[in-house]
Amino acid sequence: MAKRIKVNGQYHEVAADPQTPLLYVLRNELGLHGPKFGCGLAQCGACTVHYAGEATRSCVLPVGVIEGEVITVEGLGSADKPHPVQAAFVDAQAVQCGYCINGMVMTAAALLQKTPKPTEEQIRGALDNNLCRCGTHIRIIKAVKLAAGASK
Repeated sequence: MAKRIKVNGQYHEVAADPQTPLLYVLRNELGLHGPKFGCGLAQCGACTVHYAGEATRSCVLPVGVIEGEVITVEGLGSADKPHPVQAAFVDAQAVQCGYCINGMVMTAAALLQKTPKPTEEQIRGALDNNLCRCGTHIRIIKAVKLAAGASK
């Protein structure tokens, strides 16, 4: 079955079973490798995208239900013009192995869209369900504060 979806501002015709997780379509059909396969259970955050204005786990979102635009980390910003969260993650040196960063960046960007000046507690709460094994949490929180203009 062909499905027309809008990803990062462009429409794509994808040939996938409607129950196929969006993550597989993004990676295997569209070549977008920012969202990662982590757990496949929506528990780690590595596959996070923006859908319907929310940070959404693409590993459990069937492509058949997609109606609005999907934004991946590739569509958030570019090397020439990074999103403020992406730039802050670089400035704060918040990336170590990089596996969780897609989820951290996408979740932080969604938080800042709704809460431009979050408290540290709000930042920690928003990122609570994103797993990072490298232990760069302090730098990740610093990066979100930088992006919000709230770094101290």
